[in-house]
Amino acid sequence: MSGKIEIQKVDITWLEVDALVNAANHSLLGGGGVDGAIHRSAGPELLKECRSLGGCPTGECRITKGYLLTAPWIIHTVGPVWEGGHSGEDKLLASCYRSCLDLADQKGLKTIAFPAISCGVYGFPIPRACLIAWDKISEGLKRHPGIQKVILACYENEVAEAYAKFKGV
Repeated sequence: MSGKIEIQKVDITWLEVDALVNAANHSLLGGGGVDGAIHRSAGPELLKECRSLGGCPTGECRITKGYLLTAPWIIHTVGPVWEGGHSGEDKLLASCYRSCLDLADQKGLKTIAFPAISCGVYGFPIPRACLIAWDKISEGLKRHPGIQKVILACYENEVAEAYAKFKGV
């Protein structure tokens, strides 16, 4: 399965894939980090469509058009805020990856790029988040053989190094 997973140190907004995953906030109306970069790159029509969605609960996802991005679709997911690991954060983060892959499969998407969900201002410990991501993506690729490639878009070296430990597993 690891052959279908690529680790790239790249700005996710530049990737040519069927869908980018946006690490969004509950409102889906843009913010900082990956969320802000995707909203800026996609243009104002993304905000207009996101307003019509009514937000998104933690662990779930919503899909919009990609607008000015190379990717035709954006899958928005809301990761958990780290509260010390005793508030169901692992389960909620796993649900983000699972729901995004399920939705990608339902839409017939073949390639998808993920950022490190919840690892920025939400404070999820990077090694722990990367383990959950790798596990859920590997499981998802087994459940959804139509998905041909998942790119783990790493903005930070620390994230790329954490993922690299799983390569070849």
